[in-house]
Amino acid sequence: MRLRRLWVQAQTILAALHAEEAGQDLVEYALVAVVIALAATAGMGAVAKEINEVLSAVAKRISGYGI
Repeated sequence: MRLRRLWVQAQTILAALHAEEAGQDLVEYALVAVVIALAATAGMGAVAKEINEVLSAVAKRISGYGI
């Protein structure tokens, strides 16, 4: 009997938590922002390397003209 009452209470609590959606959108937006930030951070290394190579090539060509 006691175990059944505990089970019913647990179901009631879980049903209330499932129905409660306040703040859920905020958490989802935060997770999306984190994923975008991680992707941007991961991609910045490759982009920075390419930019550095281009600028080095330009500097090398400019120095060849004696400027």
